[in-house]
This record gives sequence, structure tokens and C-alpha cells, in this order.
Amino acid sequence: MFSSVLSRNSGKKIIFWAKIAVFSLLLVYIGYVLRQQPFDWARLQTQLRTVEHPEWWASGLLLLTPLNWGLEALKWWILLQRVEKTSFRAAYSGVLAGVSLGFALPAQLGDTAGRVLSLRDGKRSSAIGASLVSGGMQFYVALVMGTVAWAHHLSLVPDRASPAGRWLLVLLGMLSLGGVVFGLIRMRLVHWLSGRAGLNRFATYWNVAGLYSDREIALALLVATARYGVFAIQFYLAMRIVGIHMVPDVAASGIGLVFLVKTVTPAFNLLSDLGVREAAALWVFAPFGPSVQVLITATLLLWFTNILMPVLIGLYWVWKLKLTAE
Repeated sequence: MFSSVLSRNSGKKIIFWAKIAVFSLLLVYIGYVLRQQPFDWARLQTQLRTVEHPEWWASGLLLLTPLNWGLEALKWWILLQRVEKTSFRAAYSGVLAGVSLGFALPAQLGDTAGRVLSLRDGKRSSAIGASLVSGGMQFYVALVMGTVAWAHHLSLVPDRASPAGRWLLVLLGMLSLGGVVFGLIRMRLVHWLSGRAGLNRFATYWNVAGLYSDREIALALLVATARYGVFAIQFYLAMRIVGIHMVPDVAASGIGLVFLVKTVTPAFNLLSDLGVREAAALWVFAPFGPSVQVLITATLLLWFTNILMPVLIGLYWVWKLKLTAE
């Protein structure tokens, strides 16, 4: 392999070693993150002994992981058809590559880069717009569901129904309604932005939003909602694994709020949102009495299953990304 590398031109050598560097850094970073997160296996084993058939809950959690990311890939595939005709398998590999890069790169840069770099060079600018639309849809679903969850949470925990809590509910409701308005005027908004001086260089990105039909938008939103449902079920299964049992409405509203906080919190991604979910879960579920250690264990199980495992699988697709035109 190395003799073939030495025979390449300088440009291809740089790309090869850049891939080696990225691949190695991601592996080192994963090891660093795991070492920084205390995981009390003894406490988990003790708790598991009190749970009937924990392997059933664990199997469900694991089996839903490919479905979770498969739904994300399906949403990406639906939106990508306006940019580049590709297979569902290729869309899935792009999503997994984005998960791996998003583990270490700030905000949504890594996720978008993994998806876009898996496409042909000439289509990448438009694909950035499609990626933004895809992320925006998942954000909107989390916002709407989180609004409903917060309203129900205030009824469950009256102490939090302060003026600030009620104003937050109003704000969330207005933002949710704003998403509907944006969907209705998106064509006119895209046309208006395209005519603004100084913004034309970004037109390739947002013009994609004006290409989708109402049917395509509705279908992608439906898939985003289904993915939200799978995530919520996975969270519930993770809690059941460690012996946390709550009535469905309490669990659903709490999970909705945790997912809302994780979604709207700026993702610095130094820990790939690790810590945000845990802090949100501790605050949301505090009035209902679960053990702090056990609750953190449940959230870490969810992170391990939904993030770390796909990151490790996605490293293979990171290696196969075409960083420059062949």
C-alpha cells in the first residue's frame, strides 16, 4: 500500500495522508471522550438485577438504532432527489459519514460535510441547501413536540408554571406557528432573498428550499416525525433497562423536553452533545424522583447506542469520502 502511495503525485499524496490524519484523530478523540466519562458498571449491574428481562429492553434499544438513522437517511434521500439522483444506500452512507465527522467538528459543519462530500463535486453546493432543509425539519419537529411537552410538564409540575415558564410556553408556541408561516411563504421568501444585493453568492444554498413541492415537504416532515418517535421510544427503553419506570405521559413529556434542549442548545460538539442530554434529563425528571446515577446511566446508554456506535460504523464511510475532484 505504501509503495503505491509513494508512486502517486503530490496532490493525491496530500489527500491520502489527510485521510489518515482525520481517521486517526477521530479514533483518538473517541478514546478521549470515553475516558472522560465515568460509567459505573458496578452500579449498573446492581440495578439490572432488579429489572425483569433487561435484555428485552436492551435488544429493542439496539434494534431501533439502524431504524433511527435509517429514517434520517430516508429524509435526506427524499430531499436529495432534487439535487442528485442517488440510491438510498448512498444516502445512508453519507448520513453515517456525517455522524462521524459531526462528532468532532463544531455545530452542524461535520454532519453537512459528511453528506455533501459523499456526492459528486458539481452537486455539492446545492446539497448544502438540502442538508440545511433536512436539519431544519428535524429541528422544527423537536420544537413542536417540545412545546407540547413543556405545556404538559407545567401541568405536572405546578411549581414551574411561573410567569417565566408561561412566557416560555408562549414563545415556543409562536416559534412553532412561525414554522407554519415560513412553509407557506417559502417560495416568495426565496425569491426575495435571491434579489438582494450582496446575498446572491448564497443563493445556491437557499434556492433549493424553493424547489420542493408541498408533497415532498410533507413527506419529509412525516419521516422526521417518525424518527422523533423512534428516538422517544429508545429513550424510554434506556430508562427501562436501568429500572426507571414512569407513567407514559410523564415519560413522554420529559423525553420531549430533553430532546428540545438537546436540539436548540448550540452544538459546540466538543463532546458531541454529551453532557447536554444528561443535564437536561436531571432537571426535567428531578421532580419525579429517579436516582441521579441511574438516570445518567440511562442517558449514557442512549448516547452509546445512538451516537457512538454509528460514529464507529461511519468511520468507514469517512475514509471513502472524495475530498477533491478525481
